[in-house]
Amino acid sequence: METNTIRLLPLQAADFAELYAVAADPKVWEQHPNKDRWQRPVFFNFFEGAIQSQGAFKIVDKATNVTLGSTRLYDYSTEDNSILIGYTFYGTQSWGKGVNLAVKRLLLNYAFQFVDAVRFHIGAENIRSQIAIQRLGARKVAEQEVAYYGEPSKLNFVFEITKQDWTAHPVSS
Repeated sequence: METNTIRLLPLQAADFAELYAVAADPKVWEQHPNKDRWQRPVFFNFFEGAIQSQGAFKIVDKATNVTLGSTRLYDYSTEDNSILIGYTFYGTQSWGKGVNLAVKRLLLNYAFQFVDAVRFHIGAENIRSQIAIQRLGARKVAEQEVAYYGEPSKLNFVFEITKQDWTAHPVSS
């Protein structure tokens, strides 16, 4: 999947060093539920979960071929035809430059070809991500303890965008 400026590539085991170079900055994880992911062993566990999910992507700047971060699609539910987007992070050099908006628009446009609702787990303390997802039209619909791969449960807010709302009010970049 790609836009004019970014490319989402399936995450591969060989991407660890490149992605860890982005994740090694403690500032990236300040508001995330697991604030110590900048540490190599903790990030390795996170990365292993991403690989095993088979829904993780490496986010790459098309002009420079530089890795900007990662995101994933996960937990498809046949019950209500929904999927989650999350585990997203970007290096600080990408903050405030429209990268998150471009990535989320790309994933939402893709997902809504197949599902009726997209949800997002966002850490209860992650104000930056809560604001960003609300700008896309997501509404908080629940609070849930989420156990990340090999990590303890943390309180997350669940935000949702329905296909109906997205097609009626798509967010432009």
